[in-house]
Amino acid sequence: MIKKIKASELKVGMYIELPKAWRAHPFLRNSFTINSPKQIDKIIEYGITEVNINVAKGITGNADITPEEQPEKDFSANIVPEKLKEVIQDKTMLPEPKAQAVHLYSVNMISKLWEKPSGENIAEFKKGIVDVVDLILSDDATSNHLLKLTSHDYNTYIHSVNVGVHAVSLAKVVLARGDKHDMHALGAGFFLHDIGKVYIDESIINKPGKLTEEEMTQMRRHPSLGFKLLTETKQINEECRLIVLQHHERYDGTGYPRKTRCEDIHIYGRICSVADVFDALVSERPYKPKLNPFEALKLMRDQMLNHFQKEVFEKFVLLFV
Repeated sequence: MIKKIKASELKVGMYIELPKAWRAHPFLRNSFTINSPKQIDKIIEYGITEVNINVAKGITGNADITPEEQPEKDFSANIVPEKLKEVIQDKTMLPEPKAQAVHLYSVNMISKLWEKPSGENIAEFKKGIVDVVDLILSDDATSNHLLKLTSHDYNTYIHSVNVGVHAVSLAKVVLARGDKHDMHALGAGFFLHDIGKVYIDESIINKPGKLTEEEMTQMRRHPSLGFKLLTETKQINEECRLIVLQHHERYDGTGYPRKTRCEDIHIYGRICSVADVFDALVSERPYKPKLNPFEALKLMRDQMLNHFQKEVFEKFVLLFV
């Protein structure tokens, strides 16, 4: 039997069912037995005023979850998968399976960070990205396979990694003659370009259809929110934070959030915008079929060229030749 009660009425021994959105509470599970007053305090601190309790599982002793099985989320947990560095450093691994493994572990790394994008966790994330960026810069065979990887699944984590890989690869050629660019910091900015989406409602992010104008208004907030987050956590330098702020700006001034145009968009933002649009086009979504790389590049050239700096787009095309 399910019963709704006020959070202030919770008692140790009750079996509760919390909201399913992972950002709505600080616990690993949505349903569990209250084992300490501290857990009740945490629920109230998170602004949860009412919860459902399962009378059949609580108080009476039917629940069998111990306090050790229901820890609070360990936000200091390792962000970087142990296997990532091992795979990258494996000289015997063929380029194609190495690319697949690096992509998989990078997605895992992004998903862990998304759970709690604190300054400490972003600092840990940056350490993992160093190895990925170095791989892209030094191992052409593996990075070429990374560029060609496609997936039938699509989520923000996969998109973040895809854009990160494509943007670092593009930066490698666009910025080739400059020595003032910190490619490690730049890579972190590219992989974190959508970090502001942690503040956007999941129902909007995961909607299986086109967004309404009201929903788009909310979605268009994520560059500014991400920029603010990275400014507050002080882990990414200002130039690389501009990637997050400007990756939806367009060269002709039709983008958002500030309608910045032409050279006023930082070169890092211009690079990321090309990679971002390309991945959106080649990814399969419920409301549109995916394009192959040639079709995507052709569409960008024929219908969107005024959105990008021409020279940057031309160098991006050459990555696939």
